[in-house]
Amino acid sequence: MNRRTFLASSAAAALLRPPAGAGSARLPIKKAVEFEMLPKTMSVVDRFQLARDTGFEQIECPTMPDEREAAEAKKAAEKTGLRIHSVMNQAHWKYPLSSADPAVVSESVKGMETSLRNAHFWGADTVLLVPAVVNPKTSYRDAWTRSQEQIRRLIPKAAELKVIIGVEEVWNKFLLSPLEFARYIDDFSSPWVRAYFDVGNVVISGYPQDWIRTLGKRIVKLHIKDFKFEDGGMAKWTPLREGEINWPEVHKALAEIGYAGTATVELDGGDEAYLREVNRRFDLILSGA
Repeated sequence: MNRRTFLASSAAAALLRPPAGAGSARLPIKKAVEFEMLPKTMSVVDRFQLARDTGFEQIECPTMPDEREAAEAKKAAEKTGLRIHSVMNQAHWKYPLSSADPAVVSESVKGMETSLRNAHFWGADTVLLVPAVVNPKTSYRDAWTRSQEQIRRLIPKAAELKVIIGVEEVWNKFLLSPLEFARYIDDFSSPWVRAYFDVGNVVISGYPQDWIRTLGKRIVKLHIKDFKFEDGGMAKWTPLREGEINWPEVHKALAEIGYAGTATVELDGGDEAYLREVNRRFDLILSGA
């Protein structure tokens, strides 16, 4: 969905607004935006300022191996007051920790170490990690054991830098149920490995409110997006509050577990009008509308 059709759909925003006095207590969750959602034609500091101006409180940045680029992001955060709360590790898809190739694993570990250093430098408290990829060359069992072995080796560095490794469930044929995800996290018995839960990623096979209640205090961060099935069963990402997710139930589950961290919208990018509309819908979700 492009900006024009998105804003056209928001012309019917009255349908998305709750009646006066409706809704629950607003969740004590900080709203964050992905750095990549901000216009790439703008300078880094202007992108940060736009995020702040459109109502976001924090931002999630990708791994930045270039020290000058990382320093520019830090200055932008300091100037605008928009805190970098987490780092989205960039190496885990091309170089999965679950690979049988030691050279690939070495690159993956280097990428995570860079992400952890970025997080420490920026004052972020979490790095998002996709732990493994199951494919014809990597069995489920191997993905589990290999990734856990490498994450255990990263825990001392995470503890030293005081940055949590946030394991995310994605469409990688791995961690396919909330019970399994909880067990995977619990196996580490470490406060430095927790769950980075993506609300939208589980809709294809489950219900986010169920995952939230099962994972409970293991959740360190949230990704927010929406999703629906079209005629014929095709899956499609949608604007917030226009998909399959029962947001009031998600709100209720988050309130039950006492989640009070940060939630980051992970959507297509856009201009100021688009970001303001995303933020408005984000507010409705956090208010239980």
